[in-house]
Amino acid sequence: MREEVVRNGKQTILVDLSDKLKNSTSHFEPNPHSIQYSPHQDAVALTDKLLGLGEEYWPEGEGWAVEQVTLSTHAGTHVDAPYHYGSTMSDGDPARTIDHVPLSWCYGDGVVLNMTHKQAGEAITVSDLQEELERIQYQLKPYDIVLIHTGASAYFQEPGYEYRHAGLVRESTEWLIDQGIKMIGIDAWGLDRPFDVTAKEAKEGKTQFWEAHLVGREKEYLQIEKLCNLDQIPYAHGFKVSAFPIKIENASAGWARVVAIIED
Repeated sequence: MREEVVRNGKQTILVDLSDKLKNSTSHFEPNPHSIQYSPHQDAVALTDKLLGLGEEYWPEGEGWAVEQVTLSTHAGTHVDAPYHYGSTMSDGDPARTIDHVPLSWCYGDGVVLNMTHKQAGEAITVSDLQEELERIQYQLKPYDIVLIHTGASAYFQEPGYEYRHAGLVRESTEWLIDQGIKMIGIDAWGLDRPFDVTAKEAKEGKTQFWEAHLVGREKEYLQIEKLCNLDQIPYAHGFKVSAFPIKIENASAGWARVVAIIED
């Protein structure tokens, strides 16, 4: 979703980069969810029972609507905290949970790196990142929010979408962190390559399983997973990203409404 607003003579474009939770996709989600909808009439029955206020006390006989949602902290668009990658850092310090993530890491200048030419299961290498940065004529700076555009969000409504993306590997993840990046986002189920590829390589002794994530045990960083609409951001850079996670005590992740903000 893209929205253009003009306030006080200043034009702002807001691009919603978040996926929508809905029951129609839950049966094939790796992290399934459930939404139970309570209609307005249920509230009328409740207030009649508890307070003696029947439908005549409600406009058009309708009370409030309520939804009960059951889901993992890693369902939908969410931010992973370092605690997701392991309980402690490599130096022995406790890993940060989502409620202790600095807010300054979650808002900043954004840059989209187009990796749609990479095939599902392929590695996004340091060279791939550097070539794209050269193409868009941009130099990373500390606290930029890097958004990896794979195109996999086009398949979010289909079973098996979690196998449809290219992903970062250890070296490329570490390289981004070494540029001062604290938040990396991707329009796919995960930042690593899909499990079918990485599990096979791990069994063959070729790579460390979950290698991109596990860099976060040595060097702190956050991930935004399951982004959408990266193709609707009109520029590769020159915009802000807001990706504040819900504050859940001692949790490994928090849901986020991620928005790209382009001001004229």
